[in-house]
Amino acid sequence: MVRWDEAKGFGFIQSPQSNAQLFFHVRDWRGTAAPAVSQRVSFEEIHVGSKGPRAMDVRPENDRAASPAQPRQAVARPTTQHSQQHQRKTPSRRASPSRQAPAAWPALLLMLVWTGLLVGGVALGRLSWLFLPAAFILNLGTFFAYWQDKYAATQGQWRTAEDTLHGLGLLGGWPGAWFAHQILRHKSTKQAFRSVYWGTASIHVAALALWVLLPWLPIPALNH
Repeated sequence: MVRWDEAKGFGFIQSPQSNAQLFFHVRDWRGTAAPAVSQRVSFEEIHVGSKGPRAMDVRPENDRAASPAQPRQAVARPTTQHSQQHQRKTPSRRASPSRQAPAAWPALLLMLVWTGLLVGGVALGRLSWLFLPAAFILNLGTFFAYWQDKYAATQGQWRTAEDTLHGLGLLGGWPGAWFAHQILRHKSTKQAFRSVYWGTASIHVAALALWVLLPWLPIPALNH
């Protein structure tokens, strides 16, 4: 025995069969007298989780010889009961289907339609050519707004209101918002937010299509 703390009730044993000193508690002491430093002892070595080796059934060598001999062996205990409970309670890191990012193709298809409507509207004279750079700038600004909101969330600062983000999407910044969802992983799994997001994107594309295609829509004339 290389160390014994009477006040705290624990000590350490140095064994030639172990590189590390073995911890033992007073409740594992089987001697009739109090433990003493430099005392030769016998014990059983166990391993509990990641806490290192521990000595159990510690007693003076003379007491061990007088009592029925018990083999000294290392008993491997990979996990404690607490560790097993923790493993049972710890959920898998694999994302559940409800938390996985949605498929990209609906958004990309809607962006293709939106781009075609913008270019077609300019070509047909239904939109000014300024709509093209304005849409690009608006989407950059929307992406930045999402980035700023995520940064504020990590720093505990003032957040951007969700109504503001939805408003930018309704004006035409919804493609930039989608890229922010994918790249920044911000607002990408919040179902309520995404439902409103898709609503604003659909309304914007529908309104743009109505304006660009209005002259060619088969609208019946009103009878006077």
